Amino acid sequence: MTEFVSVVIPAYNAAATIGACVRAVCAQAYEGAFELLVVDDGSTDGTAAVARAAGATVITTPRGRPAAARNAGLRAARGAIVCFTDADCTPRPGWLRELAAPFADPAVVACKGSYATRQTALVARFVQLEYEDKYDLLRRQQTIDFIDTYSAAYRRAVLLGHGGFDERFDYLEDQELSFRLAARGCHMLFREAAVVEHFHSATLRAYLRKKAIIGYWKAQVVRRYPDRAVRDSHTPQVMKVQMGLAALIVVALAASGVGLALGWGWQALGPFAALLLLFAATTIPFVRKAWAKDWGVALAAPALLFGRALALGAGYGWGLLRPRQWSVSGEQ
Repeated sequence: MTEFVSVVIPAYNAAATIGACVRAVCAQAYEGAFELLVVDDGSTDGTAAVARAAGATVITTPRGRPAAARNAGLRAARGAIVCFTDADCTPRPGWLRELAAPFADPAVVACKGSYATRQTALVARFVQLEYEDKYDLLRRQQTIDFIDTYSAAYRRAVLLGHGGFDERFDYLEDQELSFRLAARGCHMLFREAAVVEHFHSATLRAYLRKKAIIGYWKAQVVRRYPDRAVRDSHTPQVMKVQMGLAALIVVALAASGVGLALGWGWQALGPFAALLLLFAATTIPFVRKAWAKDWGVALAAPALLFGRALALGAGYGWGLLRPRQWSVSGEQ
């Protein structure tokens, strides 16, 4: 596929990373012509200047979150195919070619690529293996319902025809769009070879905070598309089981504390211990995969998976208790 394509990168206070991102896009091994648009989403640092110096055309907009920035780039794009990545990503040389290739089939509406990282921090390595676990799931499917915009491409006309990204979503606007397109019968693919290198969360605090935010916004997406609560092409089913078990473990721990205070003896810890063992059993498949790649992550994985389940569950619960009023009726 060598037709003219557009690359859109939303950026907010990304002066530290946008230069490398733009230079990597400019150096793509793509046989056709392309344009590169950086949408500066109301940055207060030197993001726009760094992006221009690196070779991008810069569009400046008021602060509007990623959905609004992506829509601004989408409207300005001249290519029939629009590719997206993030300002903290560095696409590998074949990224654009791999993303554009599936559109030789006129039935394809969108495709998504994959993450890699060079980070050495334990949490970042765990995050990378989380994504690779999800890629194992995506790889088995001929069509998917989940496009992440860190490495994604869409037919511009189809995206505009379906309303673009919903700007009321501060986060997970790409998930909402994916489910909307899937509900309308659009054909989307996983293109694993379209790789971008990324800076994952490197500390436990940053990781858990991000998961809690994702949980909150996931509740808003699922309120609009309740069938996706049961299954989507990207989320391993065991994650939902782990979220439920983590909540039960917290309740059982509290109940055990009450039981001990009332003098019930160590048997008061029975339900808590049983649930903890059950949770540990659910982590075995991930640990086995991780062991073959990174034994350090494998050893830490049960605790990190428990933290993930708690953070996602807490965010999701808060999203159910404090929903956005438009989250059900506001479909575009």
